[in-house]
Amino acid sequence: MKIRDITQFLEKIAPPQYQEGYDNAGLIVGDPMAEVTGALVCLDSIESIVEEAIERGCNLIVAHHPIVFKGLKRFTGKNYVERTVMKAIKNDIAIYAIHTNLDSVLRQGVNTRICERLGLVNCRILAPKRQTLMKLTTFVPIEDTQRVLDALYAAGAGQIGNYKNCSFRTEGVGTFRPTGAANPTIGVLDKDEEVREHRIEVIFEQFLEGKVLTALRQAHLYEDVAYYLHSLENENTEVGSGMIGDIGSDTERGAELDFLQFLKEKMQVSCVKYTALLGKKVKKVAVCGGSGGFLLNHAIGAGADVFITADYKYHEFFDADGKIVIADIGHFESEQFTIDLLSEVLQKEFEKINVFSTKKITNPVNYL
Repeated sequence: MKIRDITQFLEKIAPPQYQEGYDNAGLIVGDPMAEVTGALVCLDSIESIVEEAIERGCNLIVAHHPIVFKGLKRFTGKNYVERTVMKAIKNDIAIYAIHTNLDSVLRQGVNTRICERLGLVNCRILAPKRQTLMKLTTFVPIEDTQRVLDALYAAGAGQIGNYKNCSFRTEGVGTFRPTGAANPTIGVLDKDEEVREHRIEVIFEQFLEGKVLTALRQAHLYEDVAYYLHSLENENTEVGSGMIGDIGSDTERGAELDFLQFLKEKMQVSCVKYTALLGKKVKKVAVCGGSGGFLLNHAIGAGADVFITADYKYHEFFDADGKIVIADIGHFESEQFTIDLLSEVLQKEFEKINVFSTKKITNPVNYL
């Protein structure tokens, strides 16, 4: 098992193309072709985590937060970033970060895990991203249709919401007339050839275009494959920032203060900072792991009664403006269960490698 096998799997769950422009998700340190001796999962890949990886015999760290956000010009060990990278390189330990791309996915994402812990139902992306989807239309002999479709599906096409292997097909007659240039061993035919074909259509995300077209050409029997692409400016409800859901009947907490106490227990936090209570029953809750203040208007617009996130500044709490209750539970606290999430998916997929959740508490914030 190579490091590349694990990173490619993680990138199917949260493609790097979903990360924000400021982010640095992906393999930060290490050889992707190295054999994996073990994987250590954490939030912050700092020095103590590298030391723990050494102790556990792991040569791969899977972190939520990247240790490097900006270019490093020197490696003198003057700060914790340089020291961490130097220690990892010296000990042949790879560091992989899966950050805002994991924040952005509906399934197996950071916010999904928060919703699960709070028992929210009917969960959906709070602020879906507008992304360019592509529609591929091509023409395939009927007897080859399923083989070509299977290749397209394997390349990532045909995924729509909760459904995979989605396509549309119609049957018709294709015509062609080979020329001597196409096949010098034959003369030019004086009539058109006919073949029963399916016109098939599939949708895929734009960043998959090269992979999908390669799969089409490799699976198709024609020398020159006829196809065309259309851009679709659709809203991708599977990708975006934050999530919102309804209070489940088995987690009914009624009054706002009761819900905040429930939140404190379920998220295992020592402190919840919140705005003025509105005397309403909590029915709908919006969440965003980490720094989610930019989503406040989305939460209000979606009808959330409480907005759970972190890193609110003093003056920003006023923005609740009697319309919603903001609950700041802390950055580390809001994302801490991401460690369990990543450990679980890795253990399930790679049964033969040792996957560990860090025992280190890397939260830099302490409370009295």
